[in-house]
Amino acid sequence: MTTGGSNFWTSGSVPLIEPEFLSSIIGAASDIALVVSAEGLILSVVINSQDDSFGNLNHWEGRPVVEFLTEDSINKFQLAHSAYLDGGVPRKSIELNHADNAVWQYPVRYTFHRFGHEDAVLLLGRDLRPIAETQQQLVQAQIALEQGYEVKREFDARYRVVMANVDDAVVFVSVQTGRVEDANDRAAALLGLKPEALSGATFATLFSDRSGSELTESLMNSTLSDDAGPVTVRVTRTRERLLLHPVVFRAAGQRVLMCRLTGEDTGTAAPDATSSHAAALFRGTSDAIVFMDGRGTVLSVNDAFQDLIGAAHLSDVVGGSLSDYLTRGQIDLGVLLENAGRTGQVRLYATKLVNDLGARVPVEVSATRLENSEAPAIALIMRDVSRLEGVRKAESGSSTTLPDPGRNVMELVGSASLKDIVAETTDVVEKMCIETAVNLTRNNRVAAAEMLGLSRQSLYVKLRKYGLLSKDG
Repeated sequence: MTTGGSNFWTSGSVPLIEPEFLSSIIGAASDIALVVSAEGLILSVVINSQDDSFGNLNHWEGRPVVEFLTEDSINKFQLAHSAYLDGGVPRKSIELNHADNAVWQYPVRYTFHRFGHEDAVLLLGRDLRPIAETQQQLVQAQIALEQGYEVKREFDARYRVVMANVDDAVVFVSVQTGRVEDANDRAAALLGLKPEALSGATFATLFSDRSGSELTESLMNSTLSDDAGPVTVRVTRTRERLLLHPVVFRAAGQRVLMCRLTGEDTGTAAPDATSSHAAALFRGTSDAIVFMDGRGTVLSVNDAFQDLIGAAHLSDVVGGSLSDYLTRGQIDLGVLLENAGRTGQVRLYATKLVNDLGARVPVEVSATRLENSEAPAIALIMRDVSRLEGVRKAESGSSTTLPDPGRNVMELVGSASLKDIVAETTDVVEKMCIETAVNLTRNNRVAAAEMLGLSRQSLYVKLRKYGLLSKDG
């Protein structure tokens, strides 16, 4: 084909194409091609002859293109078409989602092209369904992978909880390398090592009487025989003799030995009766029990304490300060910590517990310092005395016998006026209370005033009155 008899190219590189061949070339160069008029009507539809997934779209011709677009694509097309009619060809392709009778939808990426037919536009499109399907497959694979990771994390969490809370000392050893792959804290304590130092160590080096190959062979033979007993070893660090109870299994293509460690004298360690009884008492007693560290941070509590303060979950209490639940706050906590640390015990300290709703429960507290070099703690036993106060008042009102101080008071009857007798006994009781508060707070005047419900100035006046101002607590 020529123009002027000699030029095959129209403008340097693009040849003139006969109209009867243009449709097939456009169809081969794109998956779908649309010719759209300035009014937005589809003048022609050309489908790639190699792709029959679009079906027959002849019914599109003569109808507005927006009838075959999804709602989110209509505005996108109208903006691009308006820019085209204003003389600018969109440089970037646009992605439109087609819909036909709401039966199927498919995304297509179109480019706009001028071809000299008034203001009509040629849209050359690429079918994005294969890309969308690939992306969907990638998303599903990612979701499956995340679900697998989540299952693994959940399994790992359960495994860690079991390892931390079982009573047995357990070590996992690789048969191939002979190294410790994992162990719990109880096993590390028996072997005289820290848990982080035990992981990755050669198992045989932890014992003084076995070589690596000999120990592995003994453990494997023990797992193969039904009547074989445990393997006896001597710990290098502690020089104690232990019994290894091995079980072999295969994981990730590798054989692993799970060894349970027990003392030679106990074999399968019997539970300590005292510990069992103490644990049962902690759970079942009606008195509130609290364990705290030397700074007053709550380490553990029983259900009775949660009932007293109205805590719904154990996590709401553990880790916080006990002063949050004492009516005098840090004053009460300081007295308990100071006296428990100084004398080892505090007996019948009266205070009140306060919950989140502001309710106050009178309690009597006994505190004991627990001597433990690794984890020192202070144990508190709290008894609700709100129901006992009425009984005590009734008993004191109906009693016909008075204690010794009462008898001394009765002896004054007749020798002094009632006013003088009451004033004298009031001063005695008041002095005793002030002395007790000063002693409990170790001469902390601010804390003592808080405990007695006095102002600091009033306390100083009474201290001077009873000659206690220079008292060294």
